[in-house]
Amino acid sequence: MERVRAIFLSDIHLGTRACQAGRLLAFLRDHEAEQIYLVGDIVDFWSMKRGVAWSAEQNTFVQKMLKRARHGVDVVLVPGNHDELLREHVGLSFGNIRLESETVHTAADGRRYLVLHGDVFDDATRYSRWLKALGDSGYEFMMWLQGMVCRVRQRLGLARHWSLAAYVKQHIGSALRFIAEFESLAVTHAAERGFDGIICGHIHAAACRLDGGVRYLNCGDWVDNCSAIVEHLDGRFELKRMDGVAPMAPANDAVLDLKQVWRRLRD
Repeated sequence: MERVRAIFLSDIHLGTRACQAGRLLAFLRDHEAEQIYLVGDIVDFWSMKRGVAWSAEQNTFVQKMLKRARHGVDVVLVPGNHDELLREHVGLSFGNIRLESETVHTAADGRRYLVLHGDVFDDATRYSRWLKALGDSGYEFMMWLQGMVCRVRQRLGLARHWSLAAYVKQHIGSALRFIAEFESLAVTHAAERGFDGIICGHIHAAACRLDGGVRYLNCGDWVDNCSAIVEHLDGRFELKRMDGVAPMAPANDAVLDLKQVWRRLRD
């Protein structure tokens, strides 16, 4: 197991078929940290309104976070737009997990990083609930279509997983422009507030680089990229990706009692 100073995870989308919880658990088995930041869209309440697909692996992830928090790991949850219901509880702690609208991470070398989800830089989700719902439905359709493609690929003897969302982001001009604009806004925001860098998620586009002296770190996601940001003990940041992507877990192979978990978090 590799020991690191901090782990940053975003866009896990628990409660959906697309969530790659198996790969996430494998990553956590290989990494031990003093701090864990859950940088938004951890639970996908938007999708769960239409139906819950909660696997045993997703349940195990929740239990693992609670266990690590009980055993001294500093776990902070910064809600995103898909789990914005949790923003009503910012400032409280549940099961030793703190909820913050944003937070500041001080690295081993003393540099300060703003940690937030990132939807604040996305006007479509920030200002228009109609566009937000449309975008969510479009993503759900993309995930359904991707599942169809993966099943066909499997029958043809090809690698089962192929990310349609990742392909769109890498090859469609408007998507590339959106990502570039998002990253520019994030870096500018961090610089104006006097931070050395910014750590976020939201757009499912993992990154780790310097931009005009400001370090831009995007955790990516656990739907398409299976990626995370880690800070090593010497203060060095690294973007980590899991090799390969596990097949989507079957829906409801172990449905989580959400009320039971909520009561446990409050206790």
